[in-house]
Amino acid sequence: MYVASVRPSERVRGKVPGTVVALGAVSLLTDVSAEMVTAFMPVYLLFTLNMSYAQFGVLDGLYTGATAVLRLVGGLVSDRTHRHKAVAAAGYGLSAVTKLIFPLVGASAFGIGATMAADRAGKGLRTAPRDALISLATPPDRLGAAFGLHRSMDTVGALLGPLVTFLLLYWLGTVAGPVFVVSGCFAAIGLIVLVAFVRENPRPAPTGPRPSIRAGLGLLRQAGYRRVAVASALLGLATLSDAFVFILVQQATGAPLHLLPLLPLGTALVFLLAAAPLGRVADRVGRWPVFLGGHVALLAVYALLLVPGTGYAGAVAALVCHGLFYAATDGVLSARVATLVPESLRASGLAVVQTGQALARLVSSVAFGFLLQYAAFGTAVHTAIASLVVAVATSLYLTTTARPT
Repeated sequence: MYVASVRPSERVRGKVPGTVVALGAVSLLTDVSAEMVTAFMPVYLLFTLNMSYAQFGVLDGLYTGATAVLRLVGGLVSDRTHRHKAVAAAGYGLSAVTKLIFPLVGASAFGIGATMAADRAGKGLRTAPRDALISLATPPDRLGAAFGLHRSMDTVGALLGPLVTFLLLYWLGTVAGPVFVVSGCFAAIGLIVLVAFVRENPRPAPTGPRPSIRAGLGLLRQAGYRRVAVASALLGLATLSDAFVFILVQQATGAPLHLLPLLPLGTALVFLLAAAPLGRVADRVGRWPVFLGGHVALLAVYALLLVPGTGYAGAVAALVCHGLFYAATDGVLSARVATLVPESLRASGLAVVQTGQALARLVSSVAFGFLLQYAAFGTAVHTAIASLVVAVATSLYLTTTARPT
């Protein structure tokens, strides 16, 4: 097993390194931008352009899975060049540019799909280098707290993004242009903060395997790392995208359609309150048990969709469980993986696991879109519940029957 490392000068007792705080500010601004688009897309595609659930599932899967290959590229390039910040900046810049392209493609499904893919490609390029910057700047016994703080700041943006979208739609109606322009402005400011305020301390060339795609994928030969990668991909396959969760909550509870862009606020608020505390809990009791516990919370979300007549109370309960799911999984998985890979392959090791999850969620979105299109609501939700139960049970088996290494 490899242990995350950090420079001695950065070991400040009881504090999270400044690099983590600065990256949190970047993610906050970028997530305002990203969540504006996420909140707007279901309304725009399903109810303005009148796309079917199957078409929406394909586009949503593309939006999720387009990050896959470039996660590997971002991880490899940043490990090879030791310039994690520069690679992350390229990803943030690509996503910022796409926000200005969205208004130009109009109602073209191909244009929207291509632009969504480019936007998510930017996310794929930046995610592993950014998480590597966090893990390399943080002592191993505080990784959960560091990722928890970063995700909490990120979630402030996720909280503000849907609210900004709702206000724009309330004032201007369902007009795409202003939403994407304002989103692009937030993304540009986030990129400026990254370039100006995130410091990447010079480091000697790390010892360990030479970075390459083969070396990154070769980590899968290590039993502990392979079990985490396989289990997280299985769980990703049984995880519905946020867009589908919010659509299902709106339909199951009978909430007015105009409130759909506000539903992500509930998830984001709970995530904001719970991410840092659950990160500290994960440092103490183990990151994998907390990660699996988050998927039990997601199972509760699915189950609540089948309870009749819950109204607004049911919507609130589902969103609370959804927020707890993200708080227990989003940063916790990165903290777990960071301890399993050598420093020289830190970004690549994170990228391989993230790629598996992205590809699994692409398949999940496409499959569930077709299921919701051609099957009854209850059948679709029961299928999602059964898939998640199997995935959690299999992941638990993989990680509890393994021999100690």
